[in-house]
Amino acid sequence: MTVRGILVSVMFAMLAGCTRSESVGVGPSTPLQVKGLEVLLPPGWTSVPPASPMRAAQAVIAGPGGPAELAVFHFGAGQGGDVEANIQRWLSQIVPQPGTSPQRENLEANGLRITWVDAEGTLQPGQMGTGPQTAQPGSRLLGAVIEGDGGPWFFKATGPDLTLAPQRLAFLGMLQRAKKVSN
Repeated sequence: MTVRGILVSVMFAMLAGCTRSESVGVGPSTPLQVKGLEVLLPPGWTSVPPASPMRAAQAVIAGPGGPAELAVFHFGAGQGGDVEANIQRWLSQIVPQPGTSPQRENLEANGLRITWVDAEGTLQPGQMGTGPQTAQPGSRLLGAVIEGDGGPWFFKATGPDLTLAPQRLAFLGMLQRAKKVSN
């Protein structure tokens, strides 16, 4: 784990002990099981029925910039493409805000390998009927690929930067607490 990864982990541990934090949210976490993997949705994130049969799960993230969306995909063990191809596809969906570049980290937690990215800028119109109909400036994308037995699992949150920026540590905490479960 990188020094930055250790610092982020320490920051998350400190935030996890807080009773109130805008970054983490207020209220209980909601368990979400996705085909052999369990995550705890951060407080304020609401599980909703998937909008597409390709999605294994979906959640709405409320915030000051308007709602954001978390989409979770699982295509079966070894399916869905490799980590790098998915990360690059996601990053091609958002034009970085001038002066910024996407951040990327790798970490391990609970026997799972996690690669996650954070990019802010203009979310581009989706292809094949997904994503916004028009370019959405002031957006953010938080994405992750979790690898482990039975995986990979793909997590992608998109929406207004004003909503997702304060949820960055909550997203990371959700990833760090992910664990394998029996089907």
